[in-house]
Amino acid sequence: MPEMTPNSTHNTGVARELDPAGTDACERLARTLCTGANDQVDSPAWVERARDAWEELPLRLRREVRRFRRHSGPNGTLMIGGLPVDQATLPPTPTVPGSVQRQATIPAAVLTMVACGLGEPLAYLAEKSGALVQDVVPVPGQETFHGNAGSVPLSFHTENGFHPHPPDYVIFLCLRADHDQIAGMRIAGIRQALPHLTPASRQALFTPEFLTTPPPSFGPASTSEPDVTPRAVLSGAVEDPDIRMAQLVTTPLTPRATAALNEFGRACEASACTLRLTPGDLVIIDNRVTVHGRTAFHPRYDGADRWLQRTYVTTDLRRSRDHRPQDGHVLAR
Repeated sequence: MPEMTPNSTHNTGVARELDPAGTDACERLARTLCTGANDQVDSPAWVERARDAWEELPLRLRREVRRFRRHSGPNGTLMIGGLPVDQATLPPTPTVPGSVQRQATIPAAVLTMVACGLGEPLAYLAEKSGALVQDVVPVPGQETFHGNAGSVPLSFHTENGFHPHPPDYVIFLCLRADHDQIAGMRIAGIRQALPHLTPASRQALFTPEFLTTPPPSFGPASTSEPDVTPRAVLSGAVEDPDIRMAQLVTTPLTPRATAALNEFGRACEASACTLRLTPGDLVIIDNRVTVHGRTAFHPRYDGADRWLQRTYVTTDLRRSRDHRPQDGHVLAR
């Protein structure tokens, strides 16, 4: 029996589904990383164990992830269903601001193993206290917060485009869906949005006439002033560019930049698709070529609200060495 099969229930064309044997194999391996009270997700020794464990995951899962790393396809998104999240022992959905996962769990182990298959896990000290595995949950009183603690629509963005070292990938694992199953993760890849742009807008988006500041999720823990150097929204190959943009915090500095950014937003809307995640769904987004956002939903704060966990990944940890004390995985500035 195959370890992974195509799944036609998702509308991205990039979905795969683990079969029961593959799910069981992943769960057994994840449990080996959760054997003691001292198994701490942010420990370099634990990450090293997760890196080694990646090599023991089902072959077809590893092959799919590695193919995605080589080329992330038209949507820049890979969705894999059937990952273990240990639902039987899952605690209530967290409701506190800045919630993270420090203690090793099966979902945290799955996320970290996949992160190590793509590259190296990464975090930012000023966001979620530098935790490698972060909770994406609605927080009471923060319904209108434009970030992972809110429940209003979240506009299109790449992760941490303001930073000299944004992540190459962002991985989400669904532990719980929202009650009404209406929360949608929206994705739009530049490879599909590009044909919707005029030549003038493409040229303007390649020009350093945009300023991107830290998102609201970055708190006062930052140890340095934000970089205010204007950057382009698009960079690299004109036929297959990279993106750095967040609709909430990217400011165009010229009239042509304003027009181009507006057109880019419309192009993203025209090419976007929506994923409605169920427990065990893992989504890998190529943060270099794909923006993502979220539709609105209605939290109840009853312990059973929507709960995703998130990890960032870099393909080259060395390039950020001057930002990482003791050669760790956390960017301190």
